[in-house]
Amino acid sequence: MLTAVVTTSHSSGLLQVNFLEAELCERTDLTEAEIEAQGGPDAFTIGSEGCPELNPIAPEAKEAIWGFGAFVVLAVCLRWWLFPKVREGMQARYDMIQSDKESAQTLTAAARADVAEYEARLASVRGEAQEKVDAARATLEGERTEKVTAANARVAEKRAAAAAEVDAARQAAMGDVEAAVIDVVARATEIATGKPADSSTVRAAVNSAMGASTGASS
Repeated sequence: MLTAVVTTSHSSGLLQVNFLEAELCERTDLTEAEIEAQGGPDAFTIGSEGCPELNPIAPEAKEAIWGFGAFVVLAVCLRWWLFPKVREGMQARYDMIQSDKESAQTLTAAARADVAEYEARLASVRGEAQEKVDAARATLEGERTEKVTAANARVAEKRAAAAAEVDAARQAAMGDVEAAVIDVVARATEIATGKPADSSTVRAAVNSAMGASTGASS
């Protein structure tokens, strides 16, 4: 069996490891009483039953116990302290997310309600504006019709007055013409017969002639 011997150089201070062939093995897993009971350190010769081949990676019993105990303590801490903390944190985060979601839904519903109210008010304002435009249009149309009717009435009245004036002027002119014609006919008859003509006869003849000519011209 090889035994590692570590020495330190006094001059350089470097470690030196030397492997020496040993005849005895050192049992660190036994107490001094157990070693003495088995015959002392000289009883553990290499290759005997008291010096078995050791596995360098095999844990000792106390190491296994300490490892298992540490695992149990860790499991208990995880189960009764860390896991509840994690669960509380996750639950708090879930509650916060749900609260934010509900708040977002509430805000969305409020925004939709505001939009609907705005659209309703806009439609109402548009309806009122259209009613006012229609009323103003109807008023303007009525005023225009009234003014056109009044203007037509004034034109007709002026036309009738003008026609009456024309007729009056025509009648006055006809009287003057008739008097002049009577004078001319009476004078011509007096010249032709050598005696004064009857004024009533001349007037009747002139009126008959002028009435016939007026009816023919009209």
